Amino acid sequence: MASNPNPGNFANRPQEEVENIARKGGQSSHSGGFASMDEDKQRNIASMGGQASSGSFQPGEERAREAGHKGGMSSGGSFEPGDPRAREAGRKGGSRTGGDMPEE
Repeated sequence: MASNPNPGNFANRPQEEVENIARKGGQSSHSGGFASMDEDKQRNIASMGGQASSGSFQPGEERAREAGHKGGMSSGGSFEPGDPRAREAGRKGGSRTGGDMPEE
């Protein structure tokens, strides 16, 4: 056996242990996880869809407006009039929204 004490290295494990691991052939060592849950439990969890998130704002909330303003101020997204980067950014945004604006 090699002198490296790293147990994650198969070269450092006894041959019998390596063979037992190989026999499992990609099967996980546990059966937990969302996919193995009861279908009703999955549905219940999925129906919560972000409701537990405490970081969101209510529509029209003043804190949301302030946060957006701060983000815009620090984004470095200010363009000079006629800046080709601004034109390109606007074109990309318009194409994402499905706008029918003609290209220049």
